[in-house]
Amino acid sequence: MDDTTVVVTGASRGIGEQVARAVSAAGGHAVICARQKAVLEAVADDIASDGGAVTAMRADVRDEFDVERLLETAARVNGRVDAVVANAAVYHGEAGETPLSGESYAAFDDHLRTNARGVFATIREAVPYLAPDARIVVPTGAVGRQGMPGYGSYAVSKAAAEAVARGFAADLDVPVGAVDPGKVGTDLSGSGGRDPADVAEMVLWVLTDAPADDLDGAVLDWGDYRRATR
Repeated sequence: MDDTTVVVTGASRGIGEQVARAVSAAGGHAVICARQKAVLEAVADDIASDGGAVTAMRADVRDEFDVERLLETAARVNGRVDAVVANAAVYHGEAGETPLSGESYAAFDDHLRTNARGVFATIREAVPYLAPDARIVVPTGAVGRQGMPGYGSYAVSKAAAEAVARGFAADLDVPVGAVDPGKVGTDLSGSGGRDPADVAEMVLWVLTDAPADDLDGAVLDWGDYRRATR
């Protein structure tokens, strides 16, 4: 990923943090954001101490003006944006224990505003700066496509995020798609599941080696990754 600029939202922990570390380790410049400035800057300092190229900016994907400034900042690194990982997401409640019948309106609204509208804002604001061979990736999960009890409006928001990715895939000349790594051990999805560092390697494969036509408008899952890299 030498001389590439990769924007990663929600990069203060979990998948986003590990993707930022993997991008920098592979020679790319990771432009990262999160809402918690101190935590984000600690991640950036650690990446930089390992010799990685990183720019950290406090931004809330619910605020399109924050996202606009984030992408403007990213474009100034090399004059373009080579990849976007629209990773920022929230889950209000315990994973698998938030049925729609008991969901609060506030939780519903914030899931959609962060996990779906935030993806829309991130991709929309990236469009003017995208390199001709850029790629855009939206992390997702099976809850966005399968009716699973207890995932409430989080599942709704992931379905919406996938729809946003498909819409941009139809409208843009660069590949836009989703990646489903299965259950991942993060604060958001609970204990157990895959190591976020392993998932970051999957995302790197999608950004670099996965066939563009396979990504565009689709969902690549862990099985696709393993079959391609075994």
